Amino acid sequence: MQITAAVSRGPESPFTLETVRIDAPREDEVLVRIVATGLCHTDLFTKAALPEAVGPVVLGHEGAGVVVDVGSRVTGVSPGDHVILSYRHCGDCRQCRTGGPAYCENAHRLNSSGRRADGSATLTQHGEPVRSAFFGQSSFAEHVLATADNIVVVDRSVDLVAAAPLGCGFQTGAGAVLNVLRPESDSAVVVFGAGSVGFAALLAARSAGVATLLAVDPVPARRALAEEFGARAIDPGTHDVVGDIRAATGGGATHTLDTTGNASVIGQALSSLRARGSAVVVGLGEPEVAVNVQDLMLSGKTLRGCVEGDSTVQQFIPQLLALHAEGKFPFDRLVTEYRFDDINGAVADQKAGTVIKPVLVW
Repeated sequence: MQITAAVSRGPESPFTLETVRIDAPREDEVLVRIVATGLCHTDLFTKAALPEAVGPVVLGHEGAGVVVDVGSRVTGVSPGDHVILSYRHCGDCRQCRTGGPAYCENAHRLNSSGRRADGSATLTQHGEPVRSAFFGQSSFAEHVLATADNIVVVDRSVDLVAAAPLGCGFQTGAGAVLNVLRPESDSAVVVFGAGSVGFAALLAARSAGVATLLAVDPVPARRALAEEFGARAIDPGTHDVVGDIRAATGGGATHTLDTTGNASVIGQALSSLRARGSAVVVGLGEPEVAVNVQDLMLSGKTLRGCVEGDSTVQQFIPQLLALHAEGKFPFDRLVTEYRFDDINGAVADQKAGTVIKPVLVW
């Protein structure tokens, strides 16, 4: 079947809408018509990291849409189902068997190899393979091939445009709080970077009843929205971030979350903690960070990473939708819609910080 997709042809080139051919679904695959796709930092990070020599690439991993067809071995998913797409996992490795599908031992092969697990291409153009199957979907396209393990069936009343980022960004921030940090009502939670992941984390902490919330971000509009959501906002360009946090929390935060991937900011997240506090990092960025091991040890602090909010998507995404239905997790307020043919405008606005979460709508 011929479809339109947003194709990347190099780290510096814009996305271009092009015609590609998608395979018919195999016996274990599901064909989904995409309604909307969130634009995530991971898409842009990956685009920048792939050299032109790899050829055309279709990214996108926060897809939401309607099932068109299913393979003969697929169960639990039917044509007409409304679905949110997330990351793939094998279900058989030690991590998957012990409740850690986000850390699947086969994650690279299933999510970022550019092919199916058997090495075949889901998309072609002029008879040549197109690097695709990103997070088992490549949802910068009108249609995608997915599998039951990265599909969450949702009620038809769910707004797929607003809910699309639950597949990655929103669940990453919310899961880092609810599944990993697990603050209590008397905790003091600080989020570094008030983008879509950071705001999801703030909203999740608020839903858990945390009274003391702080957000650190250089963009005034984002600080204003954080305050609207009940957080104290700190401008890192004009304030002593660590000093302000310690003053506002009576000695230091109990929990901090870094969404920036910036080494100096991660250092602030650790320094801002009180004794026995916990810091989690979720941002792709600098691969190495200097850590004061004496402070870490003597203060009993914890530093750990987190992928996809430590979530099992078939359970966690419905949990987040339930919180939204109760008015406790208003993720729709973070979304700005863009026509799919304005994908480069969405990229520019995201990089400029003028929007929190761009969502591309077909």
